[in-house]
This record gives sequence, C-alpha cells and structure tokens, in this order.
Amino acid sequence: MDDCIFCKIASGEIPGMRVYEDDLTLAFMDIAKDVDGHILVVPKKHFRNILDCDEETLSAVMKTVKKVSEHLTENCGYDGVNLLNASDESAGQSVPHLHIHIIPRKCNDNIDAWPEFDGAKQDIQEVFDRVRM
Repeated sequence: MDDCIFCKIASGEIPGMRVYEDDLTLAFMDIAKDVDGHILVVPKKHFRNILDCDEETLSAVMKTVKKVSEHLTENCGYDGVNLLNASDESAGQSVPHLHIHIIPRKCNDNIDAWPEFDGAKQDIQEVFDRVRM
C-alpha cells in the first residue's frame, strides 16, 4: 500500500531500527518512546489487520513474535513480555497495517499494560450462546 508507513519501513523506503527480519516478517523498534524495548512485528505484505490476513502470513508473524520474545527473555535481561494487538479502529487500531506490539517486562517495572474495563453489561450465558462456534 503506497501510503502505509509500515509498508514503507518494510520496503526500506524509510528507515527503521530492524531487530529481526525474514522473508515474510519484520520486527522493528517502536519510536513512541513509551516503554524501553517496545518492538513492533509486522508482515512485509500489507494486511489491514488480523481479520484480513491469510493463515500462512499470520503464522509467520506469530513465529517472529515468539522468536523475538524469546530473545528478549533469554538474552536481554527481560523477565516476560506483553503482546498487544488492536484489529480495527473500533478496537483502537491507529495504523491500518497488521502489527503486534511486544512490550518487554521486568518484575516490578510498574508498567500497567492491561486495559481497565468497566465490567460486562450483558448476561454471560446470552453472550456465550451468541458467540459459540
């Protein structure tokens, strides 16, 4: 996609701090400066989000997420990771290119990476009946 910033980073049109890449995926530093070590993993081919991504590419993305996460915990002094994804604007997706955030974590780092919810509004049985596959 011509105007997609992540496509431009993946193609090398604009620079990115590449942590890891293979034929299908790229992991690079997020420039938001919100958390030390914040990394994004994207497919090199443009997909809007997880909902329109083919299974082969999504599998490759998750394989890269695992590889980078293991590197962070085994070689870089982190204890764990948070993985974050938003698919569609309604879910808070701000860049319309599939991406997984890797937030490296250390014990007692005081990062609150889990959203605070207001509580369920519907009966759990009714929701289960509607979403069961």
